[in-house]
This record gives sequence, C-alpha cells and structure tokens, in this order.
Amino acid sequence: MQKTVNILNKRARFDYEIIETYTAGIVLTGTEIKSIRLGKAQIVDSFCEFNEGGELFAINTSIEEYAFGNQFNHKARSERKLLLNKRELKNLARSVDTKGLTIVPLRLFTNEKGIAKLEIGLCKGKKTYDKRESLKEQDTKRDLDRIKKAYR
Repeated sequence: MQKTVNILNKRARFDYEIIETYTAGIVLTGTEIKSIRLGKAQIVDSFCEFNEGGELFAINTSIEEYAFGNQFNHKARSERKLLLNKRELKNLARSVDTKGLTIVPLRLFTNEKGIAKLEIGLCKGKKTYDKRESLKEQDTKRDLDRIKKAYR
C-alpha cells in the first residue's frame, strides 16, 4: 500500500520513566492523515489531557498543513481526540489523578492498513540524577559498540 510512518518522541524517553504503554487511535481529517503519511508531523512537545467528559486529547501535536489542501486544510497545532477502550481510559484517569503521573505520546505510526495510531505512555518524570545515569549508560554502550566493531 504505502510506506509505514514511524515518528518517535526521543525526548520523552529521556525525560520520563515509562511505566505502561497503550496504543490509541486518533481522530483525524483527510488532510491530516495525508500529511502524516508524508511524515510531516512532530510529537516532541506534546502531552495528553482529559477533558470534562472523560475523553483523552493529544495537546500540542504538530501536523503540518497538506500542500495540496486548498480551503479544506487543517490547523497545524490543535487538540486531537484519542480513541481507547473505556476501561483503559478509566485506568489512565485514575493513575493520573491519584499517583501524579502524566501521559506522553511516544510514537506516531501507521499500521499495515495505513491507519494512524499513537503510542502513549503512562510516565513518571525523571530526576536530574536519573537523566545523568541514562547518559552514562548510553556512553558506555556506544564505547562497547566501538570496541566490538574495531575488534572484528
């Protein structure tokens, strides 16, 4: 059909400790899905919130305007409704309210049918020393990979 799209939020994995992940559908218009299929989306600064009705929305997600979209084009930054089961929504709402956790988009992708999905994570913020530990682990892994490559 078309190539798969895989847009990552690398900043989320650095800033947050991911406790649990969910895959959610997104309510999109025609020009939004066309832009996503072209890979013109960013989820770096985005987060998820519940509204008064108990629905989950992705806030600050940027999907560029479609080049051939004339007057029916969408706004680049707007709230986009996420689709999850009622049970999953209740669990997420309870966790966010009681434990002080947050919901962050981790990955925007298209599945084999070409439908856009958003992988969200229930996250807890990392402290500064946790971030330093992550950087140390990355450095040691990179050094080991270099040594292995030179040894071969």
